[in-house]
Amino acid sequence: MNKYNAHTQGVVLSISDNIALVSDLLDAMLGELVFFANGSSGMVLNLLENNVGIILFAESRFIDPGDIVSKSGKIAQVPVGDGLLGRVVSALGEPLDDLGALSFSEYRDIEALAPSVMQRSSVDTPLLTGIKVIDGLIPIGRGQRELIIGDRQTGKTALAVDTILNQKGQNVYCVYVAIGQKNSSVVQIVNTLKKREALDYTTIVLSNASDLPARQYLAPYSGMAIAEYWLHQGKDVLIVFDDLSKHAIAYRTISLLLRRSPGREAYPGDVFYLHSRLLERAAKLNKENGGGSITALPIVETQSGDISAYIPTNVISITDGQLFLQTDLFNSGQRPAIDVGLSVSRVGSSAQYQAMKQVAGSLKIELANFKELQTFTQFGSDLDIVTKNIIEHGVKVLEVLKQYQYLNLSFADEVLELFASKNRTFRDVHPHDIARYCYEVRTLIKEKHPEIIEEINREKKLSDVLSKRIKTIMLRFSEEFIKEYVS
Repeated sequence: MNKYNAHTQGVVLSISDNIALVSDLLDAMLGELVFFANGSSGMVLNLLENNVGIILFAESRFIDPGDIVSKSGKIAQVPVGDGLLGRVVSALGEPLDDLGALSFSEYRDIEALAPSVMQRSSVDTPLLTGIKVIDGLIPIGRGQRELIIGDRQTGKTALAVDTILNQKGQNVYCVYVAIGQKNSSVVQIVNTLKKREALDYTTIVLSNASDLPARQYLAPYSGMAIAEYWLHQGKDVLIVFDDLSKHAIAYRTISLLLRRSPGREAYPGDVFYLHSRLLERAAKLNKENGGGSITALPIVETQSGDISAYIPTNVISITDGQLFLQTDLFNSGQRPAIDVGLSVSRVGSSAQYQAMKQVAGSLKIELANFKELQTFTQFGSDLDIVTKNIIEHGVKVLEVLKQYQYLNLSFADEVLELFASKNRTFRDVHPHDIARYCYEVRTLIKEKHPEIIEEINREKKLSDVLSKRIKTIMLRFSEEFIKEYVS
């Protein structure tokens, strides 16, 4: 132990609930890593005139008032590098799987400044999720921050996991940050990723429900530091925060224990800064800075669909759009249960390939008209033929947009199904048969006309000639389909 020095060492004044008040650390930095006499570590989170507040990363039962505390002179760090791919690590970068010690390239500070405006580039490249309703109507771009919001058990995590699965072969690294989740839930996700060979390009950062609030607080910042390593190498990264509601609760717990003044819903006044400084680090860099990107999918849980609560409104104002999942839609069988009316992408069609714009451009308006007329017709009245056609088509569009979990579609498959919807090639098909129709028509084109798939994937747009050819094939198939399935 070094000789006592007022600037490098301090004394524990009190210890309670894994929070230590320490005197004499006069020049401690916010976020600095400190060590206690028994070898435990913690982080400075409160700077007061006569003492500092330190959050502990392990239980405090072996720390007593009067113990010596030493400064490290460093901000808390986490190991980063390609060696973390396929691994499950803690908020401090400790391995939690049974694969042995971590192989890493360097350490990065868990807190870092977000890229400046001059370092950024506009978001113009899509991050394909393989989910029709998202890629078609609420597109996500590489470098975007798209919030996934909704009540519990509405499929928020399923959307995020499907998006990770769809990055296979897309040269995108993924980081999944589990904050306050049950171990059993995370194990299930890890097994799914492993089974589908997605764990090879994914790192799991886990701070489970039984972890100390300090670790739950650190987890998303550690995950972002891991992602930033690849960002500055010019790579594209997808990071999922599941979920920031629990992160805010962990921070509220810490703040109340540090005796910070509670405000709205007992959260401290700086809770907005908690998430803004995290999500601002997601960006698409310009070519001069390597051209890498971090796409963030934060998840926030609502209570009874209340998006006006404190944390939801905060995160909505920070992000570039939101995917709003409705309990009623989920229970009615419309899955993914995304409310197209309340969901939005502020990047919009800037992050869509031309082919997707061509087939999905009018889809949102069609659904809006359908919803309006559907509400009106609930009161009961005779419908004219135009209204009846709009409603019938709207029901079929909703069937097209249904998609089971883990059944991601390729870009060409999405374009073909949405093409059928736009051109109404299934006009005489019953709504219950739409899913089968979509599957069989794209299977037919893939098997009998593979050159169409190749052209869509290569050109990323539909020429007039190609559109006419696809429409002809689909209309001919529709006639055969109706003969076969309609008695």
